[in-house]
Amino acid sequence: MALRIVFADDSYLVRQGVSSMLAEVEGIDVVAVARDLDSLVDAVAEHEPDVVLTDIRMPPTGTDEGIRAARRIRSDHPGVGVVVLSQYVDEDYVFDLLADGVAGMGYMLKERLSDVEELVRALREVGRGGSVLDPAVVEALMARRRGDAPLLGLTEREREVLHEMATGRNNATIARSLFMSDRAVEKHIGSLFQKLGLVDEQDVSRRVMAVLAYLEATSGR
Repeated sequence: MALRIVFADDSYLVRQGVSSMLAEVEGIDVVAVARDLDSLVDAVAEHEPDVVLTDIRMPPTGTDEGIRAARRIRSDHPGVGVVVLSQYVDEDYVFDLLADGVAGMGYMLKERLSDVEELVRALREVGRGGSVLDPAVVEALMARRRGDAPLLGLTEREREVLHEMATGRNNATIARSLFMSDRAVEKHIGSLFQKLGLVDEQDVSRRVMAVLAYLEATSGR
């Protein structure tokens, strides 16, 4: 079955170019294109695609429409994956995108559009509920973290908690999944934050960067 894609970008040339490129790939079906936030949201509601590929900056404001669209789609259409495209690494955008979990979410630099194999691989991974972060994103964010081995020193229980965090679960859900008390989950999270050198970050930033550490350390397994 073909992977059904909705693509959004405010540039006509980019929309045409990327759509034509993806149309040549077997197993990929671009079911709709959009040029702004409203048309993207409408296209997703109409077509229920497997994955949305969207630029971050589109009308009406040209700021963070792609991020806002991703959060609306996650809320209204939880089965739809979203890959957001950006010209450069913006930490605030990454934190906003991943604040509610990384499952079914991707953040890639626009320069990757020229590599159709990498793009399709990202779309397929997000389409099946995985996550994709551009290597430049991981490198930039992990550079803020101290230590050379992200998960070195974590206990087995802390690793289990971190794994659950990486799926986007909140503390209460983690507690139920691991048969722990809410207080125990909070204690383990506080401990792993400290071991990962994330004690001075805001809570959302700490959770995202802890998950990045997990993804970096477990990639390729």
